[in-house]
Amino acid sequence: MDVKSKVGALDGIRVIDLTTVVMGPMATRILADHGADVIRIEPPQPGYDLAGDNLDVAAIALDTHRNKRSVTLDLKTELGAAALLDLVATADVFVSNLRAAALERLNLSADILRSRSPRLIHCVANGYGSEGPYAERTAYDDAIQAASGLAALSARAGGEPAYVPAIVADKTCAMVVAQSLLAAIILQQRTGEGQTIEVPMFESMVGFNMVEHFRGAAFDPPKGDLGYPRLLAKDRRPYRCADGWVALLPYSSTNYRAFFEISGRPDLLEDRRFATHKDRIDNIDELYGILAESALQRTVAEWMAVCAEHGIPASPVLDLADLPDDPHIKAVGLIESVEHPHLGSYRVVHDAVSYDTLDTSLRRHAPLPGEHTAEIMKELGWPHERIVQLTCFD
Repeated sequence: MDVKSKVGALDGIRVIDLTTVVMGPMATRILADHGADVIRIEPPQPGYDLAGDNLDVAAIALDTHRNKRSVTLDLKTELGAAALLDLVATADVFVSNLRAAALERLNLSADILRSRSPRLIHCVANGYGSEGPYAERTAYDDAIQAASGLAALSARAGGEPAYVPAIVADKTCAMVVAQSLLAAIILQQRTGEGQTIEVPMFESMVGFNMVEHFRGAAFDPPKGDLGYPRLLAKDRRPYRCADGWVALLPYSSTNYRAFFEISGRPDLLEDRRFATHKDRIDNIDELYGILAESALQRTVAEWMAVCAEHGIPASPVLDLADLPDDPHIKAVGLIESVEHPHLGSYRVVHDAVSYDTLDTSLRRHAPLPGEHTAEIMKELGWPHERIVQLTCFD
């Protein structure tokens, strides 16, 4: 279908984005990709500079700020505060990751803003729930990985506590924020009802980790220990093969029977340790050790061919550098080179989800901080002289 005939699911929804780092900006970018008019509020000295020397920050900003507009406001001044309140009066959603005390100081608490606009969705994405003893702790991804039990999973698997080498807590919780906002927007559009939302990273990641690792401890009284054995097995890892590394994941009994045959281990077909799924879980260390030994028999290409022939899940171990040129990634158009009006060529990773009639394409490149201040304040009816005064920070 022609993209021009598609629509944004959130066309007409205005979001005021007072967030920093990754969790909040990624969440609001999801809304922006779906058509929401997301207006970022930047301080006079913003936390990112697309044209600066910090390439890590600039590259993240190109992703998390796309499809948004940007306004620079000094919220500590009377004029800056007035401008934000005027924006909020036109908004459906207000999102922040400031702590409650900071929002109170800026007169941006849920009670204050929703008293001015009862239908407003006021969302705070924070580190720890405001009702708990950790409420005032500073939260960054590594700290949340540690607090939520994620870092300790490596120790349970026989090593030492370790961080996942990705900002997995920020990005996972960004999707929780987006999901929460979408639910609130649906209710708002149906009933006109506003909502106050708090999305804490710590609690969200505890729930994320416990899905599979609660196991027998989920019952009262407990019927077993915490931790899913298959995932914590020391040999659950990519395996070295004849010319590289491969992920081998026979899963069903049919998979394992085929794997034992093609690995030259027909003796294991009658081994009671591996007869059923429960048996395999109970003996997972021995089983994964056999996979590790067997992997050396073939090259990556040979494993991929033989696993495809027998319906066994498998994958080559791709490096990040392999992904832009991966034939599947290229075929589906996930990564595209585009031209930024200020920075030149860069690569954008599109939304992976495809729709018949909904458009999540790149409509606006990540803006320079404050790029749309005059444009948006003019839309609000502010006179030119007042806009000039608003944008003078000396």
